[in-house]
Amino acid sequence: MNVYEAIKNRRSVRAYMDKPVPEEVLNRILEAARLAPSANNRQARKFVVVTQKSLKEKLAQAANQNFLAQAPVIIAAVGTNPDKIMSCGIPADPVDVAIAVDHMTLAAVEEGLGTCWIGAFSQEKVCEILGVPKPYKVIELMTLGYPADTPRPKSREPLEALVCREKFS
Repeated sequence: MNVYEAIKNRRSVRAYMDKPVPEEVLNRILEAARLAPSANNRQARKFVVVTQKSLKEKLAQAANQNFLAQAPVIIAAVGTNPDKIMSCGIPADPVDVAIAVDHMTLAAVEEGLGTCWIGAFSQEKVCEILGVPKPYKVIELMTLGYPADTPRPKSREPLEALVCREKFS
């Protein structure tokens, strides 16, 4: 599969088979995150891999999304340089972590796995559950596993509606 196929085939999966993700597959996906670029190559991020049933259930409660507990793996993506603001005025942590998580989603497609980005959760509860110290923040949670169904593609705006040439319009 090439990267364009992976991009086209990626879906938000919310139903998973009760089948563990082999450690070597998980490590390849985590390696994709490790290789992702970051502001000034600071690599200021950590990934908490959660497979323990009781912790997954607590995270599902903290996100008020029960399907999280079904996933064989939940990865919490943590930004570890909350004070870094890029010269463009944007905080680096959310950008750096998003790039790494996106690398993982595409690697997961290559491995026949599904993922779902989770941005709706209680920051305080998730940090407490996972022992993430202040001032670090969990930027995203991501479920990972073998899809139990095939989610249908979402509609997307046409390219012409998204792309401006030379000036914003």
